[in-house]
Amino acid sequence: MSVIVITYNEAANIEACLRSVSFADEVIVLDSGSTDTTCVQAAALGAQVHHTTDWPGFGAQKNRALALATQSWVLAIDADERVTPVLAQQITSALAADKHPAYELSRLTQFCGRWIRHCGWTPDRVLRLFKRCSAEFSCDLVHERVVLKKGDAGRLSEPLLHFSYPTPSHYWRKLESYSQAWAKQRHSQGQKTTMLRAAVSGVVAFIRSYVFRLGFLDGAMGFAVCAMQAQAAFGKYFALYCLQQINDDSNPSSNP
Repeated sequence: MSVIVITYNEAANIEACLRSVSFADEVIVLDSGSTDTTCVQAAALGAQVHHTTDWPGFGAQKNRALALATQSWVLAIDADERVTPVLAQQITSALAADKHPAYELSRLTQFCGRWIRHCGWTPDRVLRLFKRCSAEFSCDLVHERVVLKKGDAGRLSEPLLHFSYPTPSHYWRKLESYSQAWAKQRHSQGQKTTMLRAAVSGVVAFIRSYVFRLGFLDGAMGFAVCAMQAQAAFGKYFALYCLQQINDDSNPSSNP
């Protein structure tokens, strides 16, 4: 089995990530210009480290990493994710059984030291384990997904641990980056929005996460997560709205 990881300045995460997949036949790290010790650490742990000088977006970058894999099965994880020993055992058993061309994993995400079990974050099922010839990543700039070419995916029960947000600042940085990438992609596709749509999206996101997805059961931290998800929903549409305003201002014909 090949494990593929794309990285950029992941020195704080890469060692724990790679140690958690030490059962793999090969580990491929595709780095996009880290200025910290990410690559040195990865190489020291036996990973094959490759480099790119540009950033085409998450989907395209992961397809580049996928093209470097040589084993029949591929496990794609992020540097802030960890495979537990029980999940590693389930993966090994699934590969031996060979009942499906791919498997979904259920991520359990930690936010500021607290495991979030509601808010729409759990179960967060992601297709990450697949036969190399049976799938590829979508070309989305952000929120890419694995596209299965044929067959049905199975599911593994043990969660993939996700340490994505150790502090609120990590969330805000990702929010800004992802919102801009999402807006850029939608703008290039001709999608438009309004400030009302942005505002309503934020309100709906909070109600859905806090009430219907039981975010209140996660206590104060659940409220914080739902409020931030509302901000994320508003933020991406606001970013799109700003892009179309900039485009309109630069095009005199659109302003009578």
